[in-house]
Amino acid sequence: MNKLKKRAFFMCFFVFPIVTGCAHKKVEEEKLRGGIKMYGTVKEIYLAGGCFWGVEGYFSQLNGVVETDTGYANGNTEHTSYQELHETDHAETVKIKYLSGVIGLQELLLHYFRIIDPVSVNRQGNDAGRQYRTGIYYTDKNDLPTIMTVLHEKQKEYREPLAVETAPLQHFVRAEEYHQDYLKKNPYGYCHIDLALAQQPLYDVSRFTVPDDEVLKNQLTPLQYEVTQQKATERPFSSEYDAFDSEGIFVDIVTGQPLFSSRDKYDAGCGWPSFTKPITADAVGFMRDSSLGMERIEVLSSAGNSHLGHVFDDGPQDSTALRYCINGASLRFIPYAEMDAEGYGEYKQYVAGEK
Repeated sequence: MNKLKKRAFFMCFFVFPIVTGCAHKKVEEEKLRGGIKMYGTVKEIYLAGGCFWGVEGYFSQLNGVVETDTGYANGNTEHTSYQELHETDHAETVKIKYLSGVIGLQELLLHYFRIIDPVSVNRQGNDAGRQYRTGIYYTDKNDLPTIMTVLHEKQKEYREPLAVETAPLQHFVRAEEYHQDYLKKNPYGYCHIDLALAQQPLYDVSRFTVPDDEVLKNQLTPLQYEVTQQKATERPFSSEYDAFDSEGIFVDIVTGQPLFSSRDKYDAGCGWPSFTKPITADAVGFMRDSSLGMERIEVLSSAGNSHLGHVFDDGPQDSTALRYCINGASLRFIPYAEMDAEGYGEYKQYVAGEK
């Protein structure tokens, strides 16, 4: 289809600073819940999924995505244009920059598979041709294991082989300016993707509800209630989950909503369970916390609004550079071997594999 025609006690006492001289690139992220600015390691991935207007329109809405650009990738030449794609063999591709401490590559790829037909060869929606092929192009070789894991799991859902080209990025050319944010500028323009899907979590969270207050007081210990409902802070080094390295997931003690994976847990030495990122971008929300005369970012469960802790930018520099410093009293641990029985089987993919 011719689109041109159709057209240490850091948790309480460490102030979240603005970092200006870090070896890892930092960015202000203002699209998080509550308009909170977030800092962390910015990564990039390049995804081809048919017409790049819709792909960009979808990913630009996701929590944790900080920048998108449409372009042409993995063709035969260093230069191309929309009119030359048939000759240069580039694919319409979206460059996605994201905060890895908010949304992980695995989650981004699950969103990607949500909006493509992965067994269709050189066609997506009404668009046909090599420029509309599907592809995952990476610039960091350390991303390849995650990419291959997702491809392996997705292949199990189809009889036909996946037609998703996977390769290091080559010859990326930013598209003409009128292609950038096309659907924002032209809300009724052509799109082969249901953009409303971007506002729907990957998983059904409707079952994670908050009991009434009297039930909560009976279900929770006094400390669990004070932490989750009254924003208290447990004593450092007092949680059973501080020095804890079993495999599984941590869920909200109030609602049972999955919040963190053991894969992202690490020993920060601060006395509270610490994680580099939430299990999914929709698992937590953020709120500015100006209590105690400091400026911090509070972390809450998105389904139950339970107080969990705070997030700081002093996390592992070889990972997300963020430290989610969480009260153990707000969590319940589900061992990996029991996740199916407890109804969390679909989250097992966030536990297995390399950190």
